[in-house]
Amino acid sequence: MPAMRHPTLRLLVLALVFGAAGCGAGTTVTQSGPSLQPDPSTTPEPSDLPLPDLVPPSGTAWFGMNLDWANDSVAAVSERLGASPSVWVQFVRFPIDEGGRANLEAFVEQVAAVEGIALVTLEPHDGLDAVTPEAAAEMASLLDGYWQASGVPSIVRFAHEMNGSWYPWGQQPAAYVEAFRTVAGAVHDLAPASAMAWAPNEGSGYPFTGGQFASDDPALDTNGDGDITNADDPYEPYWPGDAAVDWVGMSLYHWGLAYPWGENELPAEGTFTGLLTGADTGAHAGQSEVPNFYERYADGHDKPMGIFETAALYNPEAPGPEAAELTSAWWAQVTDPAVVADFPRLAMVNWFEWRKHEPEIGGVVDWRLTADPELARALLAEAPAGWLVFGGLAGGR
Repeated sequence: MPAMRHPTLRLLVLALVFGAAGCGAGTTVTQSGPSLQPDPSTTPEPSDLPLPDLVPPSGTAWFGMNLDWANDSVAAVSERLGASPSVWVQFVRFPIDEGGRANLEAFVEQVAAVEGIALVTLEPHDGLDAVTPEAAAEMASLLDGYWQASGVPSIVRFAHEMNGSWYPWGQQPAAYVEAFRTVAGAVHDLAPASAMAWAPNEGSGYPFTGGQFASDDPALDTNGDGDITNADDPYEPYWPGDAAVDWVGMSLYHWGLAYPWGENELPAEGTFTGLLTGADTGAHAGQSEVPNFYERYADGHDKPMGIFETAALYNPEAPGPEAAELTSAWWAQVTDPAVVADFPRLAMVNWFEWRKHEPEIGGVVDWRLTADPELARALLAEAPAGWLVFGGLAGGR
């Protein structure tokens, strides 16, 4: 979900944390269908199937969509775009329960129909103590079963935006790292057609002190000055290690030019790359320098990088630029040819395709790319030729 990038997060409410539209238990899939659980007597062992290469070819990036599954579908979005995105995002409460299993099954069925990739976001709303080896093994086995039965590979984004203060798993670095490694171990051992993604929130506004789950954990005082402030590192305390992580990435949105958010404002030049590298100062005056995420984690750890959630704020009740102008401006920054040239490890871009109430502004935000399908198709055509990959895994299965 769009995560707030400002330290005053008092407007975040439990509805966001425990299943409001757009995250966790509140995200539902309405399509149903036959079970995707394989028959143990006929399912081949993992080694009998060719494993997918869960990184796109060099110089390309998978394009994905994060849908309001209660009101949208793979088929509908693909029709509006005139092409089928490669990656599809679903939120799943973890450990998984019966309802979550049904939603995940229906989600995988839709993704299988377009030979796509499932980005499964696991949300431990019961806290990190609930992340047990048994729960991790159950989820990994389920994902492997989907690959065996339907050919749907997955990327597991575990406990995203863990550096924020708006989720029950936030700002608990030691417990988070242990839990991430637990899930990663199960996924790597039991679901060889899956990969693990590490996905903090973009770090400006850290340590997000106004959220319900803001922490005073001494491990967050990375500069050792006795205080947890925006001078501390928003990423490093949460790093699980190279062996556990296959993809790195972040949530990165255009909320506006200055807090409080809610006004329709075109992004300043260079905002996207500035937030990606920590160089942006326009929207974050007074913030200490944020580390260069791309340089440190994509280049520094030799990992593919994803922008796992992105979009530009459009408030239908506010004056200023219209949705088409805002969406076009942000799309132009995300897909600038200079981005392709300067960030060759950027290998996934997922749009947040939601129109939803955002407590941070006290109203509805329309984040959608395809609110105007004609515009969306035109924007896709303007992206650097050959960079964005549609239609599932390159080369097929």
